[in-house]
Amino acid sequence: MRFLVDESTGTAVAQYLRGQGHEVVVVSEVMPQAQDVEILHKAVDEELIVITNDKDFGDLVYRSGEGHAGILLLRLRDESAANRVHVVKTVLETHGDAVVGNFVVATESHTRIRKTTK
Repeated sequence: MRFLVDESTGTAVAQYLRGQGHEVVVVSEVMPQAQDVEILHKAVDEELIVITNDKDFGDLVYRSGEGHAGILLLRLRDESAANRVHVVKTVLETHGDAVVGNFVVATESHTRIRKTTK
């Protein structure tokens, strides 16, 4: 899979995904301090799944009608890098390709997949 990891998510998630053989673009490396809408447009243009801790992406998709290629929103109580990696790993192992094209919200104990209609 192909991912765009937001600055709010940190580099540990990107390193984990790269180690698993995924193609990963990291916002802090290619467009530091970019606005969320710019990040979302890049992800759409390059068909990248956004991984973020920033709930503003939900507003962009559901209130502003912005398109996306998939969003994994992490809503975690424990914001440590190790926990972020653990939750991403669990989501991908449990739900696999369901993150492609859908809006997924993951906590330590639950994953909600909102199917995107096209």
